[in-house]
Amino acid sequence: MTPEPTVSVVIPVLDDAAHLRVCLAHLARQTRPADEVVVVDNGSVDGSADVAREFGARVVTEPERGIPAASAAGFDAAVGTLLLRCDADTRAPEDWIERITARFAADPRLDALTGPGEFYDQPGLLGVLRSRLYTNAYRWAAGAALAGTPLWGSNLALRAEAWQAVRGSVHRHRADLHDDLDLSFHLALAGHIVRFDPHVRVGAAGRIFHSLGARARQGRMAGATLRANWAILPPGQRWVRRVQQARGPRAD
Repeated sequence: MTPEPTVSVVIPVLDDAAHLRVCLAHLARQTRPADEVVVVDNGSVDGSADVAREFGARVVTEPERGIPAASAAGFDAAVGTLLLRCDADTRAPEDWIERITARFAADPRLDALTGPGEFYDQPGLLGVLRSRLYTNAYRWAAGAALAGTPLWGSNLALRAEAWQAVRGSVHRHRADLHDDLDLSFHLALAGHIVRFDPHVRVGAAGRIFHSLGARARQGRMAGATLRANWAILPPGQRWVRRVQQARGPRAD
């Protein structure tokens, strides 16, 4: 029998104590509790680390600023066989971990998993439309760019072995990159199997819609992430490589 996985939830945080408190409260109500919650304090001065300890989370300090460095430090420190990642503003439904572990148990070849989010701070029909538009636009545009399935940092999971395989190649020291998209590039390049599950959903803050500046910053980071990874292997060659991998024993 396959042993029961152990689950580590990794949350990078920088001065987001109020959101983190709500996030950890949601994780405390999971039908399948995490075996550990690792909060990576990226230099907070607002008491985020104290909030984490109040909820029994393990606090890891990462002095190098930037989500790529913080997320990588959390994955490195985690001891679970399944590594889940969310943001401080994520609100996970009670069955989030249960759904993820069931999906990995049902597919031993699965290396990483992601799902959609709903922006809880965007009102009414506009919020629904923005949530669906963002999910679909990111999934298909980023998927075409990397020749694979893109992970979303507010809602992702991967096997510890998959992280170990790419931890030395991700751009952890590039604070100007999207860590989730960068990780997706490296997993795809290594031939890991990544799936999107529409039923593995979370709530998230729609911060990208809060200001034009936020959207511009996200766009600049996306461009930098594409350039950094296309310099390793251009998109056309990535698609050729994916087709070749699909013909092999690890067909997706």
